[in-house]
Amino acid sequence: METIQGIAQFKSSTATALTIGTFDGVHIGHGQILKRLINDAKKAGLQSAVLTFFPHPRMVLQQDSDIKLLNTLEEKKQILASMGLDYLIVHPFTQEFSRLSALEFVRDSLVNHLKAKKVIIGYDHRFGRNRNANITDLIAYGNTFGFEVEEIPVQEIDEVSVSSTKIRNALISGDISTANTYLGYRYMLTGTVMKGKGLGREIGFPTANIAIAEHYKLIPQNGVYVVTAAYKGHVLHGMMNIGYNPTVEGKLKSMEIHFFDFQEDLYGKTVQVQFVKKIRDEHKFDSVELLRQQLEKDKRTSLELLAST
Repeated sequence: METIQGIAQFKSSTATALTIGTFDGVHIGHGQILKRLINDAKKAGLQSAVLTFFPHPRMVLQQDSDIKLLNTLEEKKQILASMGLDYLIVHPFTQEFSRLSALEFVRDSLVNHLKAKKVIIGYDHRFGRNRNANITDLIAYGNTFGFEVEEIPVQEIDEVSVSSTKIRNALISGDISTANTYLGYRYMLTGTVMKGKGLGREIGFPTANIAIAEHYKLIPQNGVYVVTAAYKGHVLHGMMNIGYNPTVEGKLKSMEIHFFDFQEDLYGKTVQVQFVKKIRDEHKFDSVELLRQQLEKDKRTSLELLAST
């Protein structure tokens, strides 16, 4: 898959079959739509393409939006690349772009730049200035400019919406199993390892403290989770605490991972963590020794879960 930064940078001489959307989470509902796009493109001798926008339109049009997304842009690229798409076009969403008329968007972006010959889109898709054009308008433009419009059935769009809501609600409540089922893969966090206070090392559980630059990324409910991570071609297993470390009167929220049987220095490295299951809530213990004992239990529980998955 080739990633293109901006519609005007698309230079393929082959016509495209494309779909448009934010595709946050790229979950199993999205997967059905994308599989159809890819298959239809191959049958018609077209290039398959997804047009998405970053920042998320709500971040631009609703300045106070506290929207939380399931993927960072890089995570989305990673997941889409695994599906067999030919192109991902990431267009900067700006106030100026939002003011394009429906005609300007279709003629200049979809037809002239992206060479669309087929557009697969949901019945509820709206576009153009003030979102005043709909799929009926798009079909009319298709007749004018020579591209086909395929409508995604209502039930599939509803499934996508329901899946996204269920995933968010599951993560907020710590239900990783449900979130992963709807995603079709393990929920991930990608961040940089930063130096912490070193308490974990003192009690035999050294941790990697993860900092995530993207403020919009949805963080699961506070608690202790079984996790895995890919590192230098190997899969690391561990447990992760999300929260405030109340036993030592922590004031700032942190994400700390203890990897089992792993000694390398990860400071400054980028790590992508995948969630397997939540094993307990965060708890304030009466002493650091009691915390250490609980961590021993957590490790045993984690290893048992990992052995069974």
